[in-house]
Amino acid sequence: MRILVVNPNTTASMTANIGVCARAAASVGTEIVVRNPATGPVSIEGHYDEALCTPGLLEEIRRGEDEGVDGFVIACFDDPAIGACRELATGPVFGIAEAAMIATSFSVVTTLQRSVPIIEDLVVRYGFERRCRGVRAVDLPVLALEEEPQARSRILAEIRRAISEDRCEAVVLGCAGMADLTRWLAQEAGIPVIDGVVAGVRMVEALAGAGLRTSKRGAYQSPRPKRVIRRRAP
Repeated sequence: MRILVVNPNTTASMTANIGVCARAAASVGTEIVVRNPATGPVSIEGHYDEALCTPGLLEEIRRGEDEGVDGFVIACFDDPAIGACRELATGPVFGIAEAAMIATSFSVVTTLQRSVPIIEDLVVRYGFERRCRGVRAVDLPVLALEEEPQARSRILAEIRRAISEDRCEAVVLGCAGMADLTRWLAQEAGIPVIDGVVAGVRMVEALAGAGLRTSKRGAYQSPRPKRVIRRRAP
């Protein structure tokens, strides 16, 4: 089985970190291919960045389809362009937000405050509003997760506040850039800490292993061929 994990931003160091975590989670015999687009934003922190990353992300999905991969994980917690990805894909496609929201009660700890309403919308879209106790931000830009020495301690402090104030039973990490901190955070916090990269890989493995594919009968029908007009700005 081959699974393509796409980091929709263009930061290669984050892609490499995601790859380490994804490969560690995969079953024996599963090949994990990890890529990021050649063009697009260096991080995704809002609706505008999501729009900018979409062409490159879709190009990677097309490439994976041409290579015959068995399934896809979109390694950004905004689950950008997930519907368009499923239209292009034959195998199962999971965004890491949807994959991670698996606990009976959970709080999400993410990077910037501006991401909170986006994630709250995702919680409602996926039907998990009764399980989600809250969405919290540590007020760190995505790229600061690699650069800020105090990043892990700030994330842990917010997790502890979520346990105390939200009374959650688990915490979901709201950024793929936090994936390498999962085990340490769980040990320090004393509750399950869920990373969507790991959850996404395992879910795609399970669905693809069961022979399930993306349905092409309704919303995720393959795109109809049509001309795309491209004009240079005057």
